Amino acid sequence: MPRVYVAIGSNLEPERHVRAAVQALRARFGHLAASPVYACPPVGFEGPEFLNLVVAFDTDEPPRSLVRALKAIEETQGRRRDAPRFADRTLDLDLLMYGDEVLEEEGLRVPRPEILEHAHVLGPLCDLAGDRVHPCLGRTFRAVWAELDQTQRGLRRAVLEIDTQD
Repeated sequence: MPRVYVAIGSNLEPERHVRAAVQALRARFGHLAASPVYACPPVGFEGPEFLNLVVAFDTDEPPRSLVRALKAIEETQGRRRDAPRFADRTLDLDLLMYGDEVLEEEGLRVPRPEILEHAHVLGPLCDLAGDRVHPCLGRTFRAVWAELDQTQRGLRRAVLEIDTQD
């Protein structure tokens, strides 16, 4: 079964929505590995700070089905699809990696480009999979993180306990 990495983010009642997302993922997929939770300012707009983390789990569920499941979890937490792309949100779940697959289809890109663009995705991913090699770059996530402009990192550890066990 492929190891899957999913980014979790929220800036509207983030503690509640992040915990609910972890609980829903755990209920569906079993044991999760989780990065620490980080706080960071929004990217592309003004608003409350986000809580972000990355979780990993093994599944044989196909990528498109997995993305549908993530969207359903977002919707149960009040995610609005009619909001602007850069706006406050109750919950954002993004499929970052699906094993070592490279997929470019309408509405599905894996590995997700944001891995290389945003510290709030790459930092937590490094905590879980720093020695894993990006399937397109051929470099570890830790190496990519080391090259990220220090001024773009903007992450700080948040104090939020989450339960990832069955």
